[in-house]
Amino acid sequence: MTSTAKYTDQSARRKLRREVPSAAAVLADEQDFRAMSRYRTFPFDDHRSYLQQMENLLRTLASQGVLTTLSLFDPVAYEKYCADLALDPDRSDSRSRYTAEVARTGATLTYQGEPLNRLLPLLVEEADRQATWDHASAVLARAGDCPECGEDLAHAAFARATQALQQLLEALGSGTHHLVCSVAAGDPSLLAVLHATAQEGARRRLAESDTLVFCTVLAAGFALRTPGGIVSRTTTGPGCHDTTGDPAKDTVRGWSFRDSWPRALSAAEVFTAYCTDADTGEPIPPEHGVDYAPGLPLTPPPDPHHHG
Repeated sequence: MTSTAKYTDQSARRKLRREVPSAAAVLADEQDFRAMSRYRTFPFDDHRSYLQQMENLLRTLASQGVLTTLSLFDPVAYEKYCADLALDPDRSDSRSRYTAEVARTGATLTYQGEPLNRLLPLLVEEADRQATWDHASAVLARAGDCPECGEDLAHAAFARATQALQQLLEALGSGTHHLVCSVAAGDPSLLAVLHATAQEGARRRLAESDTLVFCTVLAAGFALRTPGGIVSRTTTGPGCHDTTGDPAKDTVRGWSFRDSWPRALSAAEVFTAYCTDADTGEPIPPEHGVDYAPGLPLTPPPDPHHHG
């Protein structure tokens, strides 16, 4: 083979390498790292050094034009994966197979050259979001069909949840809104968070993925008629699209579920709910500069599946 042909082959391989994506699964915290350190073939003994080597690898692949998908490596899920497939967990090829699996089915982000310590919190957030959506979807699927008319209760509840969220955001008006929806549906309870920014006369801004999870959790509460509620925290003032010149302030409002719809709480109920420790029941001092206001009334659509 001539040197020219050899160079051409190497060049073609490099170009081809850029066409083949990569996947990496990272042990994000010290506890998960220690769990993997018990395996003899795991080549690292220091979490910080491991993260540095992982970041160096990701940067090298990026410099070569290789697209890399990053996911979280969960030692507990890995152990179950190996047990289900009769794989030896103390082998590098088993870790590689698991990495490929979570890249296909789990929460992922595309590495784009950012520092790993900035990307990992986003990856953990994405994994939490997907886990919540999976849990809420499974709960919602248990709703079945209406025994009276045969309609899919999950579909009807999701449409109702979408209407409720739209009404809620319209009622809250302009400002920066932090919404939390909690539903008592097993252990752990379902919890979804949504951030929305609304400016007078402008289109409302909110993340599509967070909106989907929020509506799914809300729909699960509606479909199963399980206890739940929504708390909103709205910030208005300078920097929050308020043009009055007044200082920024936070207003907290709340709703509980009744008849598959958010029903406004009174200001006293909001204060009690927000200023009570959920685990101990002990009172929590109110935050300075926060107004505890009644929930805003929302108009429920007809519920054809409520039969008394």
